[in-house]
Amino acid sequence: MVDPGLVVVDKSPGMTSHDVVARVRRLAGTRKVGHAGTLDPMATGVLVLGVDRATRLLGHLMLTEKAYDATIRLGVSTTTDDAEGEVVETRGTGGVREDDVRAELARFVGDIEQVPTAVSAIKVDGQRAYARVRAGEQVELAARPVTIHELAVTDVTLPEVRISVRCSSGTYIRAIARDLGTALGVGGHLTALRRTAVGSFDLSVARTLDELADDFAMVPIADAARGTFASIDLDEEQAAHVRFGRPLDLALPGDGAHAVFAPGGEFLALYEPHGARARPVAVFV
Repeated sequence: MVDPGLVVVDKSPGMTSHDVVARVRRLAGTRKVGHAGTLDPMATGVLVLGVDRATRLLGHLMLTEKAYDATIRLGVSTTTDDAEGEVVETRGTGGVREDDVRAELARFVGDIEQVPTAVSAIKVDGQRAYARVRAGEQVELAARPVTIHELAVTDVTLPEVRISVRCSSGTYIRAIARDLGTALGVGGHLTALRRTAVGSFDLSVARTLDELADDFAMVPIADAARGTFASIDLDEEQAAHVRFGRPLDLALPGDGAHAVFAPGGEFLALYEPHGARARPVAVFV
């Protein structure tokens, strides 16, 4: 049995996020494993998992920003907006210029309204959209606000375009491929996707499942909390109150959750401002 913490996996292609969870459960010797945000089977890269008590931390982690490297194939549209779907239309790209590609992609940067791909996990009348599509239904999803913080074009070798994206949680890179193809009038889909970062966790700390089988490296829950939230070190009296989930006479700097620690460095809880005091969001001891 391992201590609670986060496992940052570099997911291989062809695996579902659930496949990764199942493997980590065996490696960790516990069923208490969960993940923070799925990756499609085709995609590779950073998948953050929580073990034991750290599973409760996943929902509170400020993992709102993600980063990806992606390859788009122009001239071909698919049912899923990626290479796993069936081809629905093919068009020539002879009239597309590199300047056109760069100009259209620049329009995606900022706060935008994005229509998610139809095979997303979004629920429609209680059922996942992808399940309805697989059942032969025509699914139309409403546009949702997302933020593209940065979109760099790293290579244009038509009909392929490679991009690096830093974006808010809930952004569909497949939808960027689809919408770029639509804007250029030739269609498009995603052929490769690698998530390079989730919040503060990037590929430098990620390990493949084979590497984890040899050395089960984890980010201890205290280190994960310090690396993600504003941190407050308490005295013994304050720590005793936290262990019982009591509010604290403590003015927290800034909004949102703060990680609070006992004098010895033990991670105790997440607290948030409540007027001039602090109240518990989640207690981990």
